[in-house]
Amino acid sequence: MIIGVPKEIKVHEYRVGLTPASASEFIRNGHKVIVERNAGAGIGLSDDDYLTVGCEIVATAEEVFKKSEMIVKVKEPQLHECAMLNKKHLLYTYLHLAADPAQTDALVKSGCTAIAYETVTNSAGGLPLLAPMSEVAGRMSIQAGAHALEKASGGRGILLGGVPGVAPAKVVIIGGGVSGMNAAEMAVGLGADVSIFDRNIDVLRRLDNRFRGSVKTCYSTAHDLEEAVLEADLVIGAVLVAGAAAPKLVSADMVRRMKNGAVLVDIAIDQGGCFENSHPTTHAEPTFIVDGVVHYCVANMPGAVARTSTFALNNATLPFGLALANKGWKQACKDDAHLANGVNISNGHITYEAVARDLGKKYTPLDI
Repeated sequence: MIIGVPKEIKVHEYRVGLTPASASEFIRNGHKVIVERNAGAGIGLSDDDYLTVGCEIVATAEEVFKKSEMIVKVKEPQLHECAMLNKKHLLYTYLHLAADPAQTDALVKSGCTAIAYETVTNSAGGLPLLAPMSEVAGRMSIQAGAHALEKASGGRGILLGGVPGVAPAKVVIIGGGVSGMNAAEMAVGLGADVSIFDRNIDVLRRLDNRFRGSVKTCYSTAHDLEEAVLEADLVIGAVLVAGAAAPKLVSADMVRRMKNGAVLVDIAIDQGGCFENSHPTTHAEPTFIVDGVVHYCVANMPGAVARTSTFALNNATLPFGLALANKGWKQACKDDAHLANGVNISNGHITYEAVARDLGKKYTPLDI
């Protein structure tokens, strides 16, 4: 199979779909890898690094798409990239379609088969290709929130961990999954007063056992969550419903009643965000202020630490990618139902039920 790796073009996105080491694994398995010039330059991976392992370097993304059968990316294709896809293509990347009707329509129109990292599952019920970026985003959310709390950023002027004689910031984390747990680890490490809300008792038990009293685990009712948010200095939205739009758990009315200079960090923004006021921002302009509350809603948070993120992501995506290339996507998905869960678009149809439901479009079960 011919594998294509275009350069990422989202604002301040420096990650790359394949590292040279990953590309070499495809080549060792008998495949050809075509990489757009300077695709890895943003994280210190040169064209020579790719050439050394046997890749072909081409000048433009158009050449990559034209020559390749399987396109490996990091972020969702932009609309002009979707226009370069056709029914011969297998697209393997993050998609987050439930919050993006325009991209969904473009991918359906292209006729390609599109596999979303974020809906591939595993036997434990987890999302193995989303997990590494959830780890990064969770840890980054505390860094970003701590910076946004500074007065110069529009925040309350609070040091997250406080100092002797001065209380630490109150951090509320909504969602105890991978992102929320990693956010908690960072916040606890900095000395913050941390509460985690979730509606799964087993998740709360695991968190309680992990943190041994250094965080407060709270069952999430609307009343208790609202009380906590109104008292918080920093709120992390880390709620995930696989493949579906995120629920809106912090309303605009709640924001109006929060402390002036409090901060909201919406990790769920790729799926539409879990705060009512959220809208996607970029690393160039990461925050906006509504009713005195700072909102951080960067849609590709891990892109800020692009080198770490790229290697972490490749560690997770490579085995599935090799299966797709070695077997072809249909046989690979027949052999692995968890990989089949990643197929969101195929042959002009939406094949992931939550995406179709949230966008009000027709769902067609995957036929392989």
